[in-house]
Amino acid sequence: MKTQQELDSERIAAAIEFLILHRTSHTGLGDVADHVHLSPCHFQRMFQRRVGVSPKQFARFLSVEYAKKILTETRASLFDAASEAGLSTTSRLHDLFVTIEGMTPGEYKRGGASLEIGYSFAPTPFGEVIVASTPKGICHLTFADEGRDEAFERLRSLFPNASYHRGTDPNQQRALSIFGRDWSDTEAVRLHLKGTAFQLKIWNALLQIPSGGLTTYSDLAQKAGYEGAQRAVGTALGNNPVVLLIPCHRVIQASGIIGNYRYGPTRKNALIGWEAARREQDGRR
Repeated sequence: MKTQQELDSERIAAAIEFLILHRTSHTGLGDVADHVHLSPCHFQRMFQRRVGVSPKQFARFLSVEYAKKILTETRASLFDAASEAGLSTTSRLHDLFVTIEGMTPGEYKRGGASLEIGYSFAPTPFGEVIVASTPKGICHLTFADEGRDEAFERLRSLFPNASYHRGTDPNQQRALSIFGRDWSDTEAVRLHLKGTAFQLKIWNALLQIPSGGLTTYSDLAQKAGYEGAQRAVGTALGNNPVVLLIPCHRVIQASGIIGNYRYGPTRKNALIGWEAARREQDGRR
């Protein structure tokens, strides 16, 4: 039997899909509420509580015009050194507290034979995740949409010779506190990742995109020092082993179209909208 949180999450996802489908039409609160079989008042309260803004505000975050505006603002803040000091909001802090350490070639060539990996499952506003860590940091964080057994087998296929135990640790707890608002008194989240030199550079560059900001494949390639390598950048994002922490959902098409995402367009839109809501709330403080 599904919990109320799971049912509400499904309704939120269905509402976001409906808003995406009808983003160019004059869709009202009643239309969306009817679609998820709730009264307008009940739906408005639930959506505001879970997402942080009204459905009408959220719909604005899904528009191409909004995406283009944020692309322009993000590009200016990242490529103009004089504006770097302005990226110190509480949302921005989370990205500055994430650091990457690449695994040695030997560590992953041996299938993780020397690694001890702890793992656990945890709910998030966007679905359940499996999170795994070594003593050096988080090595895996993905959505467990296919079920817990399958999610663990996917993890084990990456490091077939590692030792596993189920349980949480401080590394995992710090990583999952991404959904908190104040990172000013938080220890750094350390990532211990398997990746090529190119992938690590792309992932590091992506950490410079502020929460609520957006970038394009070409701009990300340029920032990482690989101008013109948009296709390779897309491949590196597809191999991202730690969703949410390395925010590949912030990469969209230059046209303002949200584009593809490993975990589906609805979830990508939900992540972008949620971060946009936090950005607006930070701006009011």
